Amino acid sequence: MKSVIAALIVALPFGVALAVDLEDDRGRELVDEFVDDVVTFSGDFEQVLLDADGEVLERTSGTLEISRPGKFRWSYIEPYEQWLLADGLNIWSYDVDLAQVTVKPQAQALANTPALLLGGSGDALDQFKYQGSYDEIETTWVRLEPHDTDSGFMRVELGFIDDTLRRMVFFDNLEQTTLVEFRNVAVNEAIDSARFIFDMPDDVDVVGTPAP
Repeated sequence: MKSVIAALIVALPFGVALAVDLEDDRGRELVDEFVDDVVTFSGDFEQVLLDADGEVLERTSGTLEISRPGKFRWSYIEPYEQWLLADGLNIWSYDVDLAQVTVKPQAQALANTPALLLGGSGDALDQFKYQGSYDEIETTWVRLEPHDTDSGFMRVELGFIDDTLRRMVFFDNLEQTTLVEFRNVAVNEAIDSARFIFDMPDDVDVVGTPAP
């Protein structure tokens, strides 16, 4: 499997540099602070999916809004429109082109996933093993692995610039790699609570049953 650095060079304009392992606990501190101290997080994102050979399978972009605990709105804008919304009880996925809504109870859908790190509460890290950190250019990368080996992914790496989460990389069990870069990031600024309420569109098919 390609290293994180090589994958980033291929897919996103992150730059080239030698990775240096950190001997202190700065990486652990960064991820602890992100989970404990960040109440809201918003920005634009670019996401790239790579196959096992590092070939680009898909590029998407959109916006992200998080309000802890338990709420987030991940809105894909390009090349298709799709929403992924967590309201604290359920996860709603709306595919505009397919006119289809999929719903799952949130606790079941997010367990041991990278999304839990973004929108979960302070105990989200309990589901992951800290595997060290390293510096690459201006980014401090933190490696985490899920305790549950059936979670669907093997590892997630969080990239912090100036103590703010700006990048994510996660490796799934199909040997695919997802790269995410956040831009125009705002931390702990007010977000309208209505952004995390799912209004059912007209004339859509609904798959799944929401939690009561």
